[in-house]
Amino acid sequence: MDIPGTYVFDIPRARRGYGFNRMAYSLQDPANRAIYLEDELAYMRRFELSEAQVAAVQSRDWLTLIKEGANSYMLMKLGATIGVGHYHQGAQERGESYEEFLATRNVPGAT
Repeated sequence: MDIPGTYVFDIPRARRGYGFNRMAYSLQDPANRAIYLEDELAYMRRFELSEAQVAAVQSRDWLTLIKEGANSYMLMKLGATIGVGHYHQGAQERGESYEEFLATRNVPGAT
């Protein structure tokens, strides 16, 4: 059963997102984070991201990354590297402001 507005992380989507997810996983290493922050585009090229994925990373388009096969845990790793919290990502994915998104959470003042 399809649920409107959801994107199942199935085998085809996982394959499409492999390069992005490998890249984001590599950001666990502080040295890799420094290299990424020094030259984001060059770092992405090392992992052979698609043009759509590169554009989505550059524009911080989290929903497109999900559609392109990004695993949500890997989005958190990228977000942590560039200073974007998971709630900010979630708000953008839902087309809401951060404040609107927070109003839907059960944790007052969560960031």
